[in-house]
Amino acid sequence: MERTRTYRWEDPAVLAEAAGRMAGIDFLRELRAGRLPGPPINYTLDHAMDEVEPGRVVFSLTPGEEHYNPIGSVHGGIFATLLDSAAGGAVHSTLPQGVGYTSLDLTVKFLRRITVDTGTVRAIGTVVSQSRQTALAQAQLVDAKDRLLAHATSSCLLFPIPVSQK
Repeated sequence: MERTRTYRWEDPAVLAEAAGRMAGIDFLRELRAGRLPGPPINYTLDHAMDEVEPGRVVFSLTPGEEHYNPIGSVHGGIFATLLDSAAGGAVHSTLPQGVGYTSLDLTVKFLRRITVDTGTVRAIGTVVSQSRQTALAQAQLVDAKDRLLAHATSSCLLFPIPVSQK
């Protein structure tokens, strides 16, 4: 039986501009509060940012069939995207205005199978170490019983964001 899914998103350039003019924690808080439009990936995966504090960000997702791989469980790329979002978000929450980041690497360890029966999962990202040019973060993917489903580490490059001429 065929299924469909439709979703919309707003211009991601609005977010990129806002990211350059706000401290990371303020940007993420505005995003979480809905005062900034969500990034397209949030609508693609249907995940949400639930918590934001300096050095810590939590995302959640309720797995659906649209996240499945060919063998009937959630695709590892979905795990990785959630973990990357949480680790990167944790780093972003520590950045001053005018500084951005990009992931240099992401190492993921998958520990348990996820299906629609797993229920809502949370990706909890925290900063492990940070210098002027790089940051190291980790993220854990857990279920409602706090069982560890996957773990990731991410190295991020920190860089100045050019000031908008608008």
